[in-house]
Amino acid sequence: MNQEKVEINSIDQFTELIAAWYEENYHGFADKYKAAVKNIQPIPPDTDPDVMYDWKDATIEDLCNFFQAWYAWNPDLTTGLEYIQKFSWLYYKNEAGLEFVSTDPGNLMTFYYVELDGQKMDSPASKELVAKWMNELGSKMDDYIIPEGGYVSFNQFFTRELKEGKRPISGVDDDSVVVSPADAVINMIEDNLSIDTPINVKTQKLNVRQLLNQSELAVHFEGGTAVSCILMPNVYHRYHAPVSGLVVESDEDVAGNYFGIDNFPELINGGNVGYGYDYSVFEHFRRGYMIIKTEKYGYVAMIPVGLNTIGSVIFEEKFKKVTPENAVEIRKGDEVGYFQYGGSLNILLFEKGCFPAIRIPQGQIIGTLEEKETADKPKLQFSF
Repeated sequence: MNQEKVEINSIDQFTELIAAWYEENYHGFADKYKAAVKNIQPIPPDTDPDVMYDWKDATIEDLCNFFQAWYAWNPDLTTGLEYIQKFSWLYYKNEAGLEFVSTDPGNLMTFYYVELDGQKMDSPASKELVAKWMNELGSKMDDYIIPEGGYVSFNQFFTRELKEGKRPISGVDDDSVVVSPADAVINMIEDNLSIDTPINVKTQKLNVRQLLNQSELAVHFEGGTAVSCILMPNVYHRYHAPVSGLVVESDEDVAGNYFGIDNFPELINGGNVGYGYDYSVFEHFRRGYMIIKTEKYGYVAMIPVGLNTIGSVIFEEKFKKVTPENAVEIRKGDEVGYFQYGGSLNILLFEKGCFPAIRIPQGQIIGTLEEKETADKPKLQFSF
């Protein structure tokens, strides 16, 4: 469906539009929605009641009211996924639901909502939410630059910059040292990459060529290693180069879906930050990618992925669109880009044999502890 996009400036305008689409069954919108809610699957019994929502046989009024409530809601550090999870039950293990949200006009509906929510997070009205998050972060805000007069919007706060020296780069003069691209939880997700066909290793799947948007350089990662770097909501949301070399290819924005992980709760509730999850789904989300040619260690790729509610991945100007003919030098630790609210996963790819393990010298940080979960201190959720 080739639909010319319209400008949506309010949540009322948005819900009026999708109600009209339903009334006229615009390009099958009503048919797809009815099929989705008819095929709703049972929610696992151990699910947190705060993130449950029963979409079974929901009406168009229910859908409109849901978006109205979502737009009025503001996340905090412990509830960042509440409405995303509620929405995800619409397509949880539900092929008809996935069809509804990932193809037009349902996909256009999600685009409009994400854009509208982004406008809200860019507006001065979101400053109240900034104060709430800063209060919850407490002393952790000492790491960040606070502009004179404060942050003008939630997105400016969310993409806040670090003070000089707060993240020293390891092995500055040792090109064999790979550094984390972000404040992230690290998972090894694959150690024998297949270029075209997702393969199962430890129940994980990945299609490298699709992740790199059909790049000819994808062949260099045959048999290589992939590492996922997942960001939490309370951390720094800019990402940096993991290695030094020449950026020989990059693209800031590869179009894709905004919603549609058919078993989203498995990713966030499966333990160990989604370990064992089917990562091939990320081929279908908004993302960018960058391929760095190192002097001795082959090619290294980084794929920032925007998951659920993020509409774009933002690169520094010089990295937005690079080709081999206009390669750009990059140093380990150089800033590449950032995620606005929504966001946040980086996948790193390495050539075969070049990244056999994550090695940590004695005495260096391997992680941080969180206080035990209690009734008054719920578990921190992911920031997608």
